Amino acid sequence: MNAFPASRAPTDEVGEVAWLRLARSERIGPVTFAELMCRYPSAQAALDALPDLAAKGGAKRGPKVADAAMVAREYEAGKAMGARLLALGAAAYPVNLAAVEAAPPLLWCLGDPAIARVEAVAIVGARNASALGLRFTEALARDLGKAGRAVISGLARGVDAAAHRGSVESGTVAVLAGGVDSLWPPQNAALYDEIVAKGAVLSERPMGYQGRAQDFPRRNRLVSGLAQGVVVAEGAERSGSLITARYAGEQGREVMAVPGSPLDPRAGGCNLLIREGATLVRGIDDVLEALARISAQAQLLAPREEDWDAPMVAEDAAMKRVVLDLLGPHPVDVDEIIRRSGASSGFVSLVLLELDLAGRLHREPGGGVAMTGI
Repeated sequence: MNAFPASRAPTDEVGEVAWLRLARSERIGPVTFAELMCRYPSAQAALDALPDLAAKGGAKRGPKVADAAMVAREYEAGKAMGARLLALGAAAYPVNLAAVEAAPPLLWCLGDPAIARVEAVAIVGARNASALGLRFTEALARDLGKAGRAVISGLARGVDAAAHRGSVESGTVAVLAGGVDSLWPPQNAALYDEIVAKGAVLSERPMGYQGRAQDFPRRNRLVSGLAQGVVVAEGAERSGSLITARYAGEQGREVMAVPGSPLDPRAGGCNLLIREGATLVRGIDDVLEALARISAQAQLLAPREEDWDAPMVAEDAAMKRVVLDLLGPHPVDVDEIIRRSGASSGFVSLVLLELDLAGRLHREPGGGVAMTGI
């Protein structure tokens, strides 16, 4: 399914608050949010439907809807800070990210969301980067800016900060693991302020949320999703940078790496990526050449309205039983369920949505689903 069409995105504050409330509610992950908005014309209509859908999935109660007062406080806190809510499907939502599987339903943005344009490159790497690594990164980011490319990174120490410094004048986007108002590390406070003034800071987390260790892989997925390609400047074999590279590969992004000495563990991850097929980067020419190979894909990113609306499906108890019998404790691909059941994709999606809202379904990355509590 393509990204949300504009007709689904909220157009006023009431709609944005309902969108935020749905996204913050229990059991509403990105896939479930997308399925709900596929079937209902607004977030409020989806919120109203949650109890009935969960009951059909076998739950005694529906998902706990986010507290209205708490959501209102988050929304007002964002407005007070000058942040903007970017809803999936709206024109301001980053186009590259909208095209990835399970794109976040919303982002908070400080600064100019237009900086996160299609022609973007992510640069990530070690926090304890070498002096040469920092110099190379800053120069590469500056050259990318001159070539009209925005630079995406995570505002961490080391390579991330160097990437932002090199591109802050031409256009850079910092993606945070916490809320957009929760800077980490504090050493980058001045850089953060400069990015807010000249670029953009993005996060899918609530205002005031402090990022934790388990939040960084999810942040890394956004970094790669915002870009056409990812350059790993320095990184050990077991590092967050390689997690970002893995996400980039899964998302169909170009994976690139800067080679380094075999004697420096900070180059181990980059050298491994190159061995596995990543593009070797010596400078901007290598990056632009690699991205030119995928430039035609940019034409495929625009959402198509006709691909979005799910057909209305009638209740069919016998067919629902067939679908349920195909599910078990081990993940199975949704396409296989459709093929083996003989049911339409819309019907299978509805059954899975009901189970999800009932807390009886686990969704795996890549589209696999499994029953829980069996």
